[in-house]
Amino acid sequence: MLDPALLRDEASDVGTRLAQRGDGLDDLVGELRRLDHERRAILPGLEAARHAKKALGVQIGKAKRDGQPTDALMEAGQVHTATIETEETRLDQVEQARHALLLKLPNLAHESVPIGVGEADNVEVRRHGEPPTFDFAPLSHAELGPALGIIDFERGAKLAGARFSVLRGAGARLSRALINFMLDLHATEHGYIEIAPPFLANPDSLVGTGQLPKFEDDLFKIAGDWNLYLIPTAEVPLANLHRGEILDGRALPLRYTAYTPCFRSEAGSYGADVRGLIRQHQFDKVEMVAYTRPDQSYDVLEQLTTHAETVLQRLGLAYRTVVLCTRDMGFAAAKTYDIEVWLPGQQKYREISSCSNTEAFQARRANIKFRPDGKGKAEHVHTLNGSGLAVGRTLLAILENYQQADGSAQIPDALRPYMHGLEVIEPQ
Repeated sequence: MLDPALLRDEASDVGTRLAQRGDGLDDLVGELRRLDHERRAILPGLEAARHAKKALGVQIGKAKRDGQPTDALMEAGQVHTATIETEETRLDQVEQARHALLLKLPNLAHESVPIGVGEADNVEVRRHGEPPTFDFAPLSHAELGPALGIIDFERGAKLAGARFSVLRGAGARLSRALINFMLDLHATEHGYIEIAPPFLANPDSLVGTGQLPKFEDDLFKIAGDWNLYLIPTAEVPLANLHRGEILDGRALPLRYTAYTPCFRSEAGSYGADVRGLIRQHQFDKVEMVAYTRPDQSYDVLEQLTTHAETVLQRLGLAYRTVVLCTRDMGFAAAKTYDIEVWLPGQQKYREISSCSNTEAFQARRANIKFRPDGKGKAEHVHTLNGSGLAVGRTLLAILENYQQADGSAQIPDALRPYMHGLEVIEPQ
């Protein structure tokens, strides 16, 4: 959530920066400014009525002590009480409307983010590794997985519907190996605290990270009396661990990592990506989240992105890192790096991790603050998140990049200890 003071004190600049994030936000900003004006118009009268009632209370007390009549004073007090109740109701209505609109505004882009409208305007910042060359026509994972007997799309659809899959045998083991490898790397080498969170979240948690109210159609809600949703990412529980808390600034940054399944309805997603493992309704992911002081958050963003890249380096997969333009970033992000792995089956780089600094946007929604030296005035932390990595996409990248002419797929060296020494997945 944006700081309401920005909309009041820097309205022109905020309007310009919001226009870089998307169309149709001018009306929201205009309504917020109107509500702020109404709020400020209510406050003087409300405060005057409160002050007058308090002063009358003193007079009534004195009159009673002196044995003087108080009827007129009591009637005047009732008038002030009625005014206070009316104005407090108005103020509450304005505040609720204002808060609801603030929740719909995206974050402001950091000054280093390129201005643009889509993928073509994203800027590549680096590449690592060379895409493999083959002396045969490489297959896509959607062909390789079934041929190896490790991915079953048909039975996934039978069990749950379109865009669900079943991993079998070495495929299931490979997925589990990737999860353990990633968690070990982040928790042991990179210094993150491993968390095993719930896979369900309440509305407050989803409001805190920005999924609600704007993206409710992309969520799976639990039926019945449960006011709970399946989590779309471990970012939701990790970024809400300290919701409503004031942290000791001397302990920052705090870094957490977690494995969870992720559930997304992704309403409106169509096209080639719904085939295979690219865009499933349920997928596994290892997530990284950090809480930092504002003055360190962009250094931590670079570190977090490097930690995600390290996974691909250890697996020997070629990738590139791009900074997303203003309109291609997620709703809560102030700056985002996407890491894109090379997929021979598509002959292109595809996103496998997204690493973002949300600055104080999520912390303001979730009321997470810190005291710089453990004392003094509290201010909002900055929160960051990144995939480290999406497990299904990493699995398909391994299959496509390590496929062999005989239809088999090699296991990267880094994963062989987690696969009990298995070096090659043979066709079944």
